[in-house]
Amino acid sequence: MPDTPSGAALTLDKRSTRAAFERTAWSYDAAAVLQRTIADRMLERLELIKRAPERILDAGCGTGYCTRVLTRRYRGAQVTGVDIAHAMLCQARRRAGWFARKRYICADVETLPVASASIDMVVSNLVLQWCDPQIVFGEFRRVLRPGGVLMFTSFGPDTLKELRQAWRAADTLPHVHGFHDMHDIGDALVHAGFADPVMDMEYFTLSYPDVAGVMRDLRRLGAHNVARGRPRGLTGKARFMKFKTAYQSLARDDRIPATYEAVYGHAWVPESPRARAGVTAVPIADIGRRPR
Repeated sequence: MPDTPSGAALTLDKRSTRAAFERTAWSYDAAAVLQRTIADRMLERLELIKRAPERILDAGCGTGYCTRVLTRRYRGAQVTGVDIAHAMLCQARRRAGWFARKRYICADVETLPVASASIDMVVSNLVLQWCDPQIVFGEFRRVLRPGGVLMFTSFGPDTLKELRQAWRAADTLPHVHGFHDMHDIGDALVHAGFADPVMDMEYFTLSYPDVAGVMRDLRRLGAHNVARGRPRGLTGKARFMKFKTAYQSLARDDRIPATYEAVYGHAWVPESPRARAGVTAVPIADIGRRPR
């Protein structure tokens, strides 16, 4: 897949996306340490939000980590989690407890079964890369009330760059999912009608004892390539060995690296249509850090 998605790379197979997360719901939490870290850093930014929302939507809630944090933080609010995978929601319900003020809906975030202008806050952690940002932001804009806030994260194009580089040594097929650039995401926010969008990013580098460890974690997370142009069928032993050898050559201190570019963003729905017309630029605070 190209390093930055365009054209066919944006054509995602939703059936494969749903199936991948249905299969891995039981193993997701054990492998999702980075995903929870990024969620925590996103949720820390709620300190910037002085209003107390009454209705919150956790879009792409997975096993409900953010849903539970939001319920504890905003005790009087109704928190709704939405996810495309029913098995993920089963895990979320099991962890929620009987008396929590939250509910779960199985649905695609690109077609939310939520009334227009009915939500005060939308939170979405690491879901955007599985979607078309223009469609998703349009839906978020539709369901949010005037003055409502969107807070989200996504993975940027440097995510899994070592994995992508290693596969290039084996063949020219698109083995790695594509990721949207931070500035393109900011443009999509403006196009959808959000005001005062702010974007920033940082790098994380995980390390593993071997290539098998990287692949195992990705399988446990359901992080598969779901572009429609992805290769089908078995890779073949010779090509896989080329890939494995190339990836091993990237080792640092005898550890196999896997880099993730985390993109953070938040924006507001204008209080009035007139305010929307005044949005002409995205203030970008690019505070990317070097991989650790």
